[in-house]
Amino acid sequence: MRFASLTWVRRDGGMMSQATRILVSLVAGLLLGIVASALNPRLASGATAITQPIGLAWLHGLQMVIVPLIIGLLVTGVAAATDAARAGRVALLSVLMFVIILWSVTLMSALIMPLLLDLWPLPPAWSHAIRLSLTGTAPIGNVPSITSFFDSIVPQNIVAAASGDAFLPLTVFSLALAFAIANLPTAQRDQLTALFQAFTDAMLIIIGWVLKLAPIGVFALAYGVGARTGASAFGALIHYILIVSSIGFIVLLASYPVAMIGGRVSLGRFARAVAPAQAVAISTQSSLASLPAMLEASAKLGAAPATSGIVLPIAVAIFRATSPAMNLAVALYVAHLMSVPIGPAQLAAGICTAAITTMGSISLPGTVSFIASVAPVALAMGVPIEALGLLIAVETIPDLFRTVGNVTMDTAVTIGVAKRTPVEA
Repeated sequence: MRFASLTWVRRDGGMMSQATRILVSLVAGLLLGIVASALNPRLASGATAITQPIGLAWLHGLQMVIVPLIIGLLVTGVAAATDAARAGRVALLSVLMFVIILWSVTLMSALIMPLLLDLWPLPPAWSHAIRLSLTGTAPIGNVPSITSFFDSIVPQNIVAAASGDAFLPLTVFSLALAFAIANLPTAQRDQLTALFQAFTDAMLIIIGWVLKLAPIGVFALAYGVGARTGASAFGALIHYILIVSSIGFIVLLASYPVAMIGGRVSLGRFARAVAPAQAVAISTQSSLASLPAMLEASAKLGAAPATSGIVLPIAVAIFRATSPAMNLAVALYVAHLMSVPIGPAQLAAGICTAAITTMGSISLPGTVSFIASVAPVALAMGVPIEALGLLIAVETIPDLFRTVGNVTMDTAVTIGVAKRTPVEA
């Protein structure tokens, strides 16, 4: 089987230190802005005329590769999924379960996230202050009305869709292209998939360059927020972390009934078996690093090595159970923060984009996948994405819930597949 490259799954010390530098830059920028505003409000506000363009220029550097990156990731992601499905009954059943779970958790997020924001809304003074600090954040992208939603799903002009950041029709085209390539003769399929893989890798190199400048960009954006909002910016970020992480926690909890029903194991037995893999996930923030522990947990729960040896590598390569739910949650949170109304059509666009692009977000570190996965969802709903430049700095905490939830659900699906494929096991 051919899977998408797993190079970017690895979370080494350099990536963790980069995340730390970004977080330190965020805190430093906010504190400097707060102190400067307290000492000389006029001078502090005037300095934002310099810092704001610097921060936005850095953010635009990330935005410029989103369209080509999404196309490349979808093609390579679908190639990995179709190759897996061709590998036999175990692999096919695994992919089907992955798809069902991904769409289910996305719908869950669409229902639960608005309820959480209604029950625990961001204080109006905080959101108002942050909106003022993020100047120029008008809604972006093609926002469909409820009457034109289905008409806009299929793009009439793919170039116009890409230039207009109409991500839902762009995603539909990319998905159709990916499946068309997957149905080509082997030689042509491999050739085109390799081309898109190389193209994707080139985009990731560019993102790597831009992320090296992240401490500067985040500091510049954070200074403007601190100067205009004061200490309320810290409260808003904590509120964001708690609300979005709760969606990942719900997906994590959902793994247990999936294991109990699908794998026919007791709650206590599953919890004890998967705990070591969860501990590795917390310490490494890597599904790949957790693979040996997941294999051991699956064996304890009765999955034959022949089955878990197929399902878990596929899961690590193409399955991110928490991604669509949390990506949609971030986009909905930003809409709440920026007071962008989300109607049924906009929500449907976000659901479809989040669920479809998940297969394309494989094998990326948190800082890269945050922009590559959340921005298309936000743009599809017409939500401005400038706030993502700040939220990326605190992604390390929600990413813990992403990784632990993914590892737990991977194990749950594995024992579920094992129960339904006794012959091949």
